Amino acid sequence: METKVEKQRFPFIVARNPESHKGDYGHALLIAGSYGKMGAAVLAARACLRAGVGLLTVHVPRCGVDVMQTAVPEAMLSIDNDEHRISSMPADIARYTAIGIGPGLGTDEVTAGALMHFLEKKKMQQTTFDIPLVLDADALNIIAQHPESLHLVSDAVVTPHAREYERLFGDSDPQQMADMHDLVIVKKAHRTIVYAPGCEAVVNNTGNAGMATAGSGDVLTGLTLGLQTQASAYAQRHYEDSYNMQDVVALAVYLHGRAGDIAAERFSQPSLISSDIISCIPEAVKELIV
Repeated sequence: METKVEKQRFPFIVARNPESHKGDYGHALLIAGSYGKMGAAVLAARACLRAGVGLLTVHVPRCGVDVMQTAVPEAMLSIDNDEHRISSMPADIARYTAIGIGPGLGTDEVTAGALMHFLEKKKMQQTTFDIPLVLDADALNIIAQHPESLHLVSDAVVTPHAREYERLFGDSDPQQMADMHDLVIVKKAHRTIVYAPGCEAVVNNTGNAGMATAGSGDVLTGLTLGLQTQASAYAQRHYEDSYNMQDVVALAVYLHGRAGDIAAERFSQPSLISSDIISCIPEAVKELIV
């Protein structure tokens, strides 16, 4: 079926209570960037903030500090000990509402080891607290190099394009993989499809060929992380046990495509760049506000 964004599904996309504060909208953690790839982290961070998240911390290598604080002054930083790559992960993950990992991360052996250790630790602590997780780009490539680690990311959202999907799952059916591994799979394409365990797949109907440009996937990662964070924070504030993850992810895909459509109308498809998509997120969100 095609995506149908219904306002009543997303009570966190509303005109905000004037007495609310940033803590009401969640604290996202983005783990991203490496030497020469800090642009991906910047794009994801800016998209996450435009999605409406209350607080954002970005864990970056030391080489990314000046870049991030200049390009995204709204974000707080967690700074890795390594100059050029992610070599460790933040220790106190319980303070975050949702976590995103992958844009510009690289697949260095040290980074891969840090990611595997982080996923193992998170899995062990899952009985104490369960934090939504979105994985993209090099995080997926690292997992593809360690297929035995797929069980560590159950309940996560993964956002592969065609080649990343093939590295992870070969030619297996996406719905079967979602069911088998308990994943929400966002299979990015001309018409992106969101698969979730035991649910009917959702086909998105926004977006255009101008979005086939560097960094577009990083923008989607940031949007997804921002909406996951708000949905989880909303559920916690209203004492709800859970929310429909597929709905929230489908909303992120819809808004990503809708912002891309607005950007294409403004700048043309051939001239569209990923920063244009981010600049049009507010208009796409505004269309949904109750």
